[in-house]
Amino acid sequence: MDRILFGDNQFFGVNHASEDKARAQAMRFQDIEAVIGVLRDAYAEGIKTFMCTTHERMSGVCDYFRDNADKYPDYNFYPCMPYAHKYANAAAELGILGAVRSFLPDNNPLGALVKGGLSLARKDVEGLAKMLIDAEMKMFAGLKTPVVFLQNVATDFLLGLGFDEAFRIFADHIKDQYNAEPAFITMNAPRLYATLTKLGIKNPIICANINKVGFRMCGGIDAYAELLNNGDCRMVAMSIFASGALHPKEAIEWLTQYPKLRSVVFGASSRRNIAETKSLIDSLMPEAVAG
Repeated sequence: MDRILFGDNQFFGVNHASEDKARAQAMRFQDIEAVIGVLRDAYAEGIKTFMCTTHERMSGVCDYFRDNADKYPDYNFYPCMPYAHKYANAAAELGILGAVRSFLPDNNPLGALVKGGLSLARKDVEGLAKMLIDAEMKMFAGLKTPVVFLQNVATDFLLGLGFDEAFRIFADHIKDQYNAEPAFITMNAPRLYATLTKLGIKNPIICANINKVGFRMCGGIDAYAELLNNGDCRMVAMSIFASGALHPKEAIEWLTQYPKLRSVVFGASSRRNIAETKSLIDSLMPEAVAG
């Protein structure tokens, strides 16, 4: 994995500290060209991996990078699925069964059965999961996707249900179908790591909030410190600035105590902020997050 990843929260008006800023960002990035412009700026600063949700608007970004592959020969996408709001909105409009129907292909036997209205409880869960993964990955066809993440809304829901085998289904399908590394986003990294270890998923890629103030770090900073120091996993730190509560230099200096930290993901909406954050990471932790 690259050590510095570029995230997409700012493109969808996600800001945990300021609703006003979130609204302003959502308005600015309604135009997909504005999104692409920021990604070009990030690439110019040396950030060549985009960790993004499978929001339908990302299809325009994928089209751009497919059409301009010669300009970005080393560009990677790290898809993060599912985009929960897409399914929630479909369920609200069509019902749960109708939502599932809308995302499945007609030319697959299992899809045809579900579209026929049979109870999902009687279906092949593994087959259904694989089809939904394939539907999410379709927009990335022809692009480099060496790592694919399961979003925290799904990861933590499955953890809560105790449906551990779902992680094995996801991991195996991502490896077998896409020749990619499966990865997981969570708000409870210590618990997820224990579950993945029990399943025999070795050296997993886990992305979680890691910051000085413990913002959205379920289990507490001490549990994360133990995992970062002694866990057999590749950790990716997100929300390192605690949604604006920490000064960038202070936040990044704090991370240097964890030399096994693999990568950092951050989002920004201007080239200046992108350059400043990357410069801080490069200067303060040149070895700490090195692959």
